[in-house]
Amino acid sequence: MAKDNIIKNILFYGVGGQGVLSAAEICALAALNDGFHVKQSEVKGMSQRGGSVESYVRFGDRVFSPLPQQGQVDILVCLYKNEYPRLKDELKAGGIDLISYLDKANRAVGDHKMFLNAYMLGAVSSFLDIKESSWMKAIDSVFSRDQERNREYFSQGRKAGRQNDLQRKN
Repeated sequence: MAKDNIIKNILFYGVGGQGVLSAAEICALAALNDGFHVKQSEVKGMSQRGGSVESYVRFGDRVFSPLPQQGQVDILVCLYKNEYPRLKDELKAGGIDLISYLDKANRAVGDHKMFLNAYMLGAVSSFLDIKESSWMKAIDSVFSRDQERNREYFSQGRKAGRQNDLQRKN
């Protein structure tokens, strides 16, 4: 009997200059490193600094379209709070909304906003069945600078995600 082709849909969004596209690329590569079939799509108004940016990552045994149906996102990853009202309805019922991690991420990175996406990726990773080694390999291939700090913030976000997931299950 063939197993179900469960596809995970993740939406990263924010504004240009925040690393939205880099975060989505790392997520896609991590899934690919773990043997999943992956599609990624970028939907951007203006990807210049300050313009709205969205990127969808879909992975599973077999993925045919780069975009999910409206309202079918499993994990919603906001990097800029003002963009949240525009895309919050993309999350499906029972999906994981990571908006509550944004304040934690901003506190964790402080003035080092370039690491915000690494922290949020860590939070995302805690909810996906992708090996940590696959995430690290993807981080190292996309971030050519400050790999150790990106790994550090990723680990902080992953820890925060796991703590919240455990609290939700108890």
